[in-house]
Amino acid sequence: MGILSYAMSISLDGYIEDGTGSIAFSRPDEEVHRFANQQARETAAFLFGRGLYDVMEEFWTAPERADGHEVEAEFAQLYVATPRIVFSDSLESVPPGCRLVRRADAIDEVVRLKQETDGDLAVGGAGLAASLLDLIDEFRPRVLPAVLGGGKPYFPTGSDLRLRLVEQRVFRDGTVHLCYRRIDR
Repeated sequence: MGILSYAMSISLDGYIEDGTGSIAFSRPDEEVHRFANQQARETAAFLFGRGLYDVMEEFWTAPERADGHEVEAEFAQLYVATPRIVFSDSLESVPPGCRLVRRADAIDEVVRLKQETDGDLAVGGAGLAASLLDLIDEFRPRVLPAVLGGGKPYFPTGSDLRLRLVEQRVFRDGTVHLCYRRIDR
């Protein structure tokens, strides 16, 4: 059975992007990037909302990523080799390696994927995560030592969850990886 996880880099005050929509604050150093590579290696499929898909696909499939810095090139290879499922009502098609699912079918599709998949199903994007909140098994924020004062929050407003910390790691740059498992079921 698959584990649905929601992993994003967040500011200390809980935002995945700043008030202008930028995620520039979250650029990882090499140690954190290697950790992200390990997580990608263990991912059975990436599940993206349209916004994050656009950012990830454009950046990580660009030819210069595969020829770039060793750590980035490794992530680019892992990214392209991992199935990507895009939940969108506005896209008409996606490239090879990706599959398009309409947002109205998201819950049924994720329930099916959890039943049929061994491994981690990694949700990316706050909107998609909010629509799947009741299905998420693990929350894996990487908390960066930055305060944004506003922007797009990691958790949707009004969330009421009971979680247990099952893993933590502190990196040299001050980033903290946390993994919380649901206990409210």
